[in-house]
Amino acid sequence: MTAQIAYADVEVGTELPAQTFPVTRATLVQYAGASGDFNPIHWNEKFAKEVGLPDVIAHGMFTMAEAIRVVTDWVGDPGAVVEYGVRFTKPVVVPNDDQGATIEVSGKVAAKLDDNTVRVDLTATSAGQKVLGMSRAVVRLA
Repeated sequence: MTAQIAYADVEVGTELPAQTFPVTRATLVQYAGASGDFNPIHWNEKFAKEVGLPDVIAHGMFTMAEAIRVVTDWVGDPGAVVEYGVRFTKPVVVPNDDQGATIEVSGKVAAKLDDNTVRVDLTATSAGQKVLGMSRAVVRLA
């Protein structure tokens, strides 16, 4: 695969299509199985509350992975991401109901760099709170 977006076609301020990602308790169990992270704060409501959390929370790495999908879907090639980092600011609280939670993610080209790369700044929120801070990816474009 190669990037579908040309460096020449992108300017600072270019907005990536925003996306909303649903998260349910079933999603967390599936992610736990795939990642091997069976920490009970991600599936056991009683335990999560005993350790001071409001409820079960999504895995930080799951939240991070969902956020970068805005970039990989936009560029058309997951391999085009050459750097990615975030700070976890708030947990994604996932209630035990039919709706669960959502993670809303938007992105914007913040800088054009050397070697056909751009820096994309991401904003990720859930329940009206910013859940990732300093969420930035460097992406190599065509």
